[in-house]
Amino acid sequence: MAGTRSAIRIVGGRWRGRRLAATADRAVRPTTGRVREAGFARLLHAGLGPPLAGAAFLDVFAGTGAVGLEALSRGAGRASFIERDPTALALLRRNVGRAGAIHARDAAAPGPAPGAHDIVWLDPPWGASLAVPALVALGREGWLQPGALVVVESAYDDLPDLPGLIDCRRYGRTALAFLRAPLAAPSAATF
Repeated sequence: MAGTRSAIRIVGGRWRGRRLAATADRAVRPTTGRVREAGFARLLHAGLGPPLAGAAFLDVFAGTGAVGLEALSRGAGRASFIERDPTALALLRRNVGRAGAIHARDAAAPGPAPGAHDIVWLDPPWGASLAVPALVALGREGWLQPGALVVVESAYDDLPDLPGLIDCRRYGRTALAFLRAPLAAPSAATF
């Protein structure tokens, strides 16, 4: 693929060191290795939610797929990826191959889920205010297990108001908010 570079890698697990394609112009902003390492350390060792081992993992606004592939590398049972941007979809297909299920959909209107997920990581475009609408839609359409652990990645100075917040961590300009999805289908008032 013209205009790509292999500058990001899986940082842990059985695929540690595996190179992933990314755009040379940063049109798709991948989650940095430092943030992935810190986020997965919280998922694996902080007792925040279901164990990663064997979990159904959902990477929303997946971009390069680095987060979902990191989850698979570290023991998730299966991974699904939601992305609608054509440039990101091309990278995602190249990086994921047959390792996970790719859904070319709008996260704020994803349609019915093929199955529910235990752990969900959302990394919407920064400043776009898409985290809450996506969470509501994903819950309504059955993509989230009741009580699923949700990680929302955002710019630290643009962290959305997220009820159910368990923990929030800052890594430079990036924030990771950990929250529990509602036990019933969420509404806009829930988030």
